[in-house]
Amino acid sequence: EMLRGKRVIVTGASSGIGEQMAYHLARMETHLLLTARTEAKLQKVVERCLELGAASAGYVSGSMEDTTFPDVVVKEAENTWGGLDMLILNHIAYSYFNYFDGDVGHVRKLLEINFLSYVAMTVSALPMLKESNGSIVVISSMAGEIGTPFTAPYTATKFALEGFFSSLRHEFIMEKVNVSITLCVLGYIDTENAVRAVSHAVRDKPAPKEECALEIIKSGVLRQRELHYPPWLVGNLLLLQAIAPDFLDSLIRGNYKVENIKR
Repeated sequence: EMLRGKRVIVTGASSGIGEQMAYHLARMETHLLLTARTEAKLQKVVERCLELGAASAGYVSGSMEDTTFPDVVVKEAENTWGGLDMLILNHIAYSYFNYFDGDVGHVRKLLEINFLSYVAMTVSALPMLKESNGSIVVISSMAGEIGTPFTAPYTATKFALEGFFSSLRHEFIMEKVNVSITLCVLGYIDTENAVRAVSHAVRDKPAPKEECALEIIKSGVLRQRELHYPPWLVGNLLLLQAIAPDFLDSLIRGNYKVENIKR
């Protein structure tokens, strides 16, 4: 009921966690604007959202590699609704899962999509969010809290999200801006892309994307500072990082089937 009739943007909504968030939000009777690169997939997600009870649902397809695209999405929300209540930033550019190959250009591209476009969308949406006392939900990762092998370019972008949005939260509080920022620190989730990328090389079992998506929405609407999911795993790892970082590092390295990583 807290979300019924609210106006929500979800990025990266054509598959994975973003798609599942769209379905949950549709059942809560929100107004949805979805974005992703693949128009055909977005159309199917929008159709399903309308079947599930969304107050309205639309989409804008495009790539966050285009530096003007974040403004295009936010402008569409403004033209359609005249305001915005929640911005869920979920999109990523996919990277390799392997030893760092020294490709600085790849790191630069990931920073543009996985970090700078988040900043750009936040800047564009902030006037409407201030007016509605709205919420920003940032989908991050354990890789943005604890360094892990074989993900150096991707990890860099997630650490950047942590730094920027944690700093911005301070400024909102100091300036009495009533816009919440929720940082979602996620472990290994059973999205198709994640399982395909890492299942051959990690010993962990992935957590369910449907439940993860619902927990993200709950944390955003309740204006929580952070979400840890799965809570027992992420919480314990962060505790270990604080009290026994070298021991944690050895546990992390032991979780990988290094023999399955081909340079």
